Amino acid sequence: MTKKPFVGQSAIAKGLLDLVHTDVCGPLSIPARGGFSYFITFIDDHSRYGYVYLMRYKSEAFGRFKEYRLEVENQTSRKIKALRSDRGGEYLSGEFIDYLKENGILSVDSSWDATTQRSG
Repeated sequence: MTKKPFVGQSAIAKGLLDLVHTDVCGPLSIPARGGFSYFITFIDDHSRYGYVYLMRYKSEAFGRFKEYRLEVENQTSRKIKALRSDRGGEYLSGEFIDYLKENGILSVDSSWDATTQRSG
């Protein structure tokens, strides 16, 4: 028996801020005006609405997440439930992980879906 091909689509979150995807990109080969060499994205899985923040250093990721969280939670009166990242070093600091735990935000590994599909 053969398996059906993997389409690559996962279920969409049922509500705003149930799942937020994030990634840090850079360094840019030519920094943006103001010396910004990196940017971080936050995309709500349900609405597909996204935010982009410029950064000079990768280490600014935690501060940008706190800034994003404050803004979207105030705008929507909803809480972020899960944050999906590639688990890069900028997301693995003790400070970042502790903050997520203290605020009831689940940290999800973005490679989990693909790995599970390939192995199963």
